[in-house]
Amino acid sequence: MTSWLPWLDRQGRFSGLRATAFALVLLPALWLAFDAWTGQLGSKPWTRAVHDTGTWAVRLLLVTLAISPLRRILDWGKLLGIRRMLGLSVMFYGLSHLLLYCIDLGFDGGLIVSEIVKRFYLLVGITTLTGLIALGVTSTDGMIRRLGAARWQRLHNLVYAITALALLHFALQSKIDVTQPALMAGLFALLMAYRLLPRLGVTLDPGRLALIALAAGLLTALAETAWYAFATGVPAWTVFQANADIVVYGEWAALRPGHWVAFAGLVVAAASLFRGSGARRAGRRPRQRERLSPQAGG
Repeated sequence: MTSWLPWLDRQGRFSGLRATAFALVLLPALWLAFDAWTGQLGSKPWTRAVHDTGTWAVRLLLVTLAISPLRRILDWGKLLGIRRMLGLSVMFYGLSHLLLYCIDLGFDGGLIVSEIVKRFYLLVGITTLTGLIALGVTSTDGMIRRLGAARWQRLHNLVYAITALALLHFALQSKIDVTQPALMAGLFALLMAYRLLPRLGVTLDPGRLALIALAAGLLTALAETAWYAFATGVPAWTVFQANADIVVYGEWAALRPGHWVAFAGLVVAAASLFRGSGARRAGRRPRQRERLSPQAGG
């Protein structure tokens, strides 16, 4: 049974990274349970719980997608040890999202099916959840052996399409305020750039990472502008101009999704620069000691 304990690594040793990741993925569920217990979920508690679990499913899905590119950029191989745990937590929150929705509708099977069929965003959501379940149940070592590495990889490459569907579901159900979906869509674009550019032969050095961050921030602002312009009829320039409010007013409340996406990318660029500087310093130390060693000069 110890092999299933989430805070142990594959060798059965305690892992601080895995224990921290496990605690963090449990925290939203515990927080939601506490709010429910203390009556802080508002006048529609089930609806609030449905929205919160769905939001966290999308957030954790993006965190899961960030593992591989951050492992390469930051040269932090141990990150791969928490990827499966994060992926399973996405499935858990997705299933909780559906279960709470069914509770909200009184487990009326006919009503649930009719709502999913009638509402496009629900159809997108159930398709997304089906994909997440398929990825979750095939994430074990045994399933990798049964499917074969190539087939397993092809299946799990569907995670990018599943993420796009999850973001579409999130945006459609958000209706007017798409701040959170725009932020997550921008982060998804940033993560896809981290994955695709190296395949095109582009080296992700700190300078290029900074440029990617700024480009992703601008793309997020344009996408948010387009959504509001088409969905609400608000003049596109008015929406886009709101991204300059942080400069005009200097208030944190004026930060838009594009700012946060650019900031996240710049943090990654700074971390890459710091890790690279640390590696270069560590690489120089043995040579310096060798020059100072009495045996080195012969």
